[in-house]
Amino acid sequence: MLAHSFVRNALLAGSLVALASGLVGYFLVLRAQVFAGDTLSHVAFTGALAAAAAGVDLRIGLVLATVLVAVALSGISRRAGADDVTIGIALAWVLGMGVFFLDRFNAGAGGAEGIIASHTLFGSLFGLSGGEALLAAAVAAGVIAVMLLIARPLLYATVDPRVALAQGVPVRLLGVAFLALLGVQAAEATQAVGALLLLGLLAAPAGAAHRLTASPYRAMGLSSLLALLSVWGGIALAYAIPSLPPSSAIIGIACGFHLLATLATARR
Repeated sequence: MLAHSFVRNALLAGSLVALASGLVGYFLVLRAQVFAGDTLSHVAFTGALAAAAAGVDLRIGLVLATVLVAVALSGISRRAGADDVTIGIALAWVLGMGVFFLDRFNAGAGGAEGIIASHTLFGSLFGLSGGEALLAAAVAAGVIAVMLLIARPLLYATVDPRVALAQGVPVRLLGVAFLALLGVQAAEATQAVGALLLLGLLAAPAGAAHRLTASPYRAMGLSSLLALLSVWGGIALAYAIPSLPPSSAIIGIACGFHLLATLATARR
């Protein structure tokens, strides 16, 4: 399996994306912002369509759209993190813009829109080139580094924001920074599992980790480990069964981990 370059590229990009998704996902669940993650998955699709309609690199549209909307969500919200009302309004607007850009793209793209829409919605992990895999891995590594840097104050600001604010912790700034990182991670993870399945990689391993341990740092590590095992298992399974998309295999394993964690902790 490792003799094939497309598998090595998938493992390189997928491994770093998984580790970053586990870290970001832990705080996404802890801060009760899973709905925001779902919204950004729709934003990723809309951003890709906007970039395609403008004739520029899809990754530019993915990153710009997700980061700008993520920052805007925290900026117009009444709290440090985006609330449900804000997210719901943003989601409705994003879906409307997605329909608009899809119509614009269909008007002049011939048959290419189907390929781009499919790759954005369902991911194209086996289709990454060496350069694309390196870029995805580098961006994910940057997300990991920043998350580790702000993990302690972000944890404090999440668990007890009022006391953290009184202690001088920049609660709102951390909330904006976290949503911006979520936007970057959403853009990168879209290449691996697609916009439709993105939330599964962010939430399922993190949800399992929350159930299995109450220690924040253990849960962060466990969340990243489960996400990594999901990606590795999904790639191996998709390679063994060519008709199975790697994104579906990855999310299937991630959801399986969450189910096992739920069953294991049901009595508690």
